[in-house]
Amino acid sequence: MTQQETTARAPGRTVATDQVFQVETHGIDPIPDEERHGGARDLFWLWFGSNLTFTYVINGALAVAFGLSFWQATGVVVIGGLSFFAISAAGLSGVRTGTATLVISRAPFGVRGNWPAGMLNWVVSIGYTILNTVVGTLALEAFFADLGWASGHTGRALALLITLALTFLVALWGHATVQLAERWIAYVLAVGFAALLVFLLPGADTGGAAVHPGASGWSLAFVVMLAGPFSYVPMPADYTRYLPKTTSMRSLTWYGALGGFVSSVALGVAGVAAATQTDMTDAVAGTEKLLPGWFQPLFLALVLGGSVTNSIVTLYSSSLNLQVLGVPWSRSKAIIISAAVTAAGSLCALFLTDFTSSLLSFLSLLIIVFAPWGGVFLADMIMRRCRYDAPALHAGPDGAYWYRSGYHPTGMTALLVGMVFAALTCDSELWTGPLVAPLGGADLTLLGSVVSGLVYWALARRNVAPHTEPS
Repeated sequence: MTQQETTARAPGRTVATDQVFQVETHGIDPIPDEERHGGARDLFWLWFGSNLTFTYVINGALAVAFGLSFWQATGVVVIGGLSFFAISAAGLSGVRTGTATLVISRAPFGVRGNWPAGMLNWVVSIGYTILNTVVGTLALEAFFADLGWASGHTGRALALLITLALTFLVALWGHATVQLAERWIAYVLAVGFAALLVFLLPGADTGGAAVHPGASGWSLAFVVMLAGPFSYVPMPADYTRYLPKTTSMRSLTWYGALGGFVSSVALGVAGVAAATQTDMTDAVAGTEKLLPGWFQPLFLALVLGGSVTNSIVTLYSSSLNLQVLGVPWSRSKAIIISAAVTAAGSLCALFLTDFTSSLLSFLSLLIIVFAPWGGVFLADMIMRRCRYDAPALHAGPDGAYWYRSGYHPTGMTALLVGMVFAALTCDSELWTGPLVAPLGGADLTLLGSVVSGLVYWALARRNVAPHTEPS
């Protein structure tokens, strides 16, 4: 039994609950049946709100920059959005076990074998939280300037403080407050981004001649569009672990997938439309040029809101991630570590040195690890049909997922093979694999997930089976 479980059930203490504007007391400990609540519909608003972020506008613009036409880029955007069906379906593991994704991934990798990916995932989640915080801060700073309020370092510091406070407070309160905030912020952002589409779509160049971007252009566009959804693979169970065990896979998959699909595709198409009309090297400035003057302050507010909704989700999951790594604190205390690192990184990016582009390049390179990791995890989930020995996930050396000294040789082997393939076919600013040139410049990094998943299936198909509950 974990420290969190003991605290929640100790005599004389209040049983842990998940209520709005109250600090959630559960962490990665299994959620008891009597505390399960909510429905699959809640997932629509969670994934819809968290993906109403300006990042997808930038991604859509990049697809055009890689040489794709309006319709070609739109096709890539739609295919990227469809990947949310896999992400949402992975949430069934949380319903079945009542715990976080990075606890469940102990099944394919082993308790100790799961640790390196858990550490890297924390780095990635904090990295993207820093990037979102910087984007939101700059948008709010520009908003202040348009209104004639605080300017210079004072305006930037105030903007950073507000952005961090909005993100941290919601994530600190926990699961129920995160879901409520994502829903209500989504209502406002949806109206604003719908207006953005109305302004951008009519001027889009949709009738351009057929474009032949080559293997490099197509592959880079797919990497950009799929990297966003794929970054959520380590966290869907974090937001389904409170749902009743009777929640159906069909409803869970459809509601969550539609939420992520609608918002990511709508904003991706907006970026594609903008890129056919103006230079989007600076995506925020480029988009502003296409908007009426009265809407520009509202547009900056949309950028801020989208940054906050995405940061809330990643910051919340990072606190569970730290518990998986062995930090002996409650979720609400562990999140202080993530918030402090986010604040320090944002301060460096905004006031000391411009490391944003270097950080982004480093984070994009980590797909060499996370694409294969996701492939093994999803393959294991399918093979087990999301049926795990839930107590064994927390049992350590005494559990079924300890394997050999805490490592699952099959999972680690499949991960390594996928990583080698991804490294050989990766085309990034920091690393270009030796197979990129022979492949005509194609970046096949994401296929590392397919390779690792197939290797895992081939090696584990006789030994991995769904857990059967004792009668």
